[in-house]
Amino acid sequence: MSDAPTAETTHYDLIIIGSGAGGGTLAYALANTGKSILIIERGEELPVEPQNWDPKAVFIDHRYRTKEQWVDKDNRPFTPNTNYWVGGNTTFYGAALMRMKRRDFEAVEHSDGLSPAWPLDYDDYAPWYTQAEALWQVHGQRGTDPNDQPDDPPYPFPPLIDDPGVARLKSHFQAQGWHPSSLPLGVKRDDAKPLTSKCVRCNTCGGYPCMLKAKSDARSIVLDPIRDLPNVTILPGHKVLRIESTGSSVTGVVTETAQGTVQTFRADLYALAAGAANSAAILLQSHSASHQDGLANSSGLVGRNYMFHTTSAVICILPDRFDSSFPKTFAVNDFYFGEPDYPYPMGQIQLLEYMSGQTLEGQISDIIPPGLVPDVLSNDLARHMVAFLTMSEDLPREENRVTLTDSGQIKLTYTPNNLEAHTRLTRKLEHALRTFSLRQHTLFEPNFRIDSLLPLYGTAHQCGTIRFGKDPSRSVLDINCKAHDLDNLYVVDSSFFVSSSAVNPTLTIVANALRVGQHLAERMR
Repeated sequence: MSDAPTAETTHYDLIIIGSGAGGGTLAYALANTGKSILIIERGEELPVEPQNWDPKAVFIDHRYRTKEQWVDKDNRPFTPNTNYWVGGNTTFYGAALMRMKRRDFEAVEHSDGLSPAWPLDYDDYAPWYTQAEALWQVHGQRGTDPNDQPDDPPYPFPPLIDDPGVARLKSHFQAQGWHPSSLPLGVKRDDAKPLTSKCVRCNTCGGYPCMLKAKSDARSIVLDPIRDLPNVTILPGHKVLRIESTGSSVTGVVTETAQGTVQTFRADLYALAAGAANSAAILLQSHSASHQDGLANSSGLVGRNYMFHTTSAVICILPDRFDSSFPKTFAVNDFYFGEPDYPYPMGQIQLLEYMSGQTLEGQISDIIPPGLVPDVLSNDLARHMVAFLTMSEDLPREENRVTLTDSGQIKLTYTPNNLEAHTRLTRKLEHALRTFSLRQHTLFEPNFRIDSLLPLYGTAHQCGTIRFGKDPSRSVLDINCKAHDLDNLYVVDSSFFVSSSAVNPTLTIVANALRVGQHLAERMR
């Protein structure tokens, strides 16, 4: 890695704002070109410390979560469940790396309206998905998901073995005619050689940073391999205030440190990858005489069509202990596009990570304050629990949007949609669990409302605020993810999504960053 930059004297070939799945992967894809690359990250390097795997520190004290506040549609403040560190939110994600389905790229009618077609189709993304799965070391088994494409190549690594409790649960679902499929996971694990595997199948994976760097996150997969290259500079601790421009060209990025130092960095090309909410906010904040409604916003769509999935957690409480410390190994996609008596897509069921007692306390802290439930009770309860996620597509709505308050604070205006299909999916899971457990209940209401259920998942899976397309009046970016209004600004996080599908977005972000990386490599020759 090159020395710390001097803003006034250093000019780069490319500046990337954000170091997560999109920004980090783009930097990795272009690092071997020899072009000078500056990665600007508002967060610091995450320390390796015992608290990394401490459920109290992570879920109750929120040691690593941002302290900043946004406001909802009624101007009520809340703390977004997001993490600003080098590597972005992948440092804390659950490592589920799934392809969108072929039909997800097409126009699909839902019970609550139309999910629009993307400007590119599955075949355009298929080779990039394959590269992304290899780079991010994805484990899985092709053909177990009823919606898999028969001509897709095998996963680069075999599926993880199910723990005994998970295996019994899978058999129960299979006996009902369901087809549980291996959940594609990015971890550095070889179940055939457990003693030499970096991943130890711990119960502190999703929601935690990995002290062993055994999870396929942006730090270990795409940033560490390029840190020492002389043409790559990672600059942590610099929050982007605005992007400067003249006419149709970006001319600089203005940043501020925690100490109040303001600097401007300049390059030939710029790529924005700060997350769907923050990327939109940066563009809106970057208004000027030439771009009065915000940078790249001639369409008026910057910040609009905010999506983050319609999601419920279902907790199954068993009479006996659930024998699993690493339960997140399968999903159910049988109802992804509906069923014979219901023609509308419902989405996906997937297992969640292990929940310790303090993890559970932290997740329900807005309902029951931490400390009111004795640890001995919550820990014993956790050993009898298995947690599921039901996830349905969140349809794009222009009124669901990111804006800024007069003080520059992010405002999320959001109303949930597609609830009929989601409720149907959640009820199907509950019905299936009644014959497997002593009792079960839905921990949260199916309509995942940002104002009441934010502490559980909050802004995870956010996407869609800077969509791409071929028509400049109906999109912000072209099909190469370059802003229609500007000749040197790209966006490579989940903002470019046209629809959210019903799968975790990270693999699509990575695949798209690799795709855009090839375009930029050709442009910079």
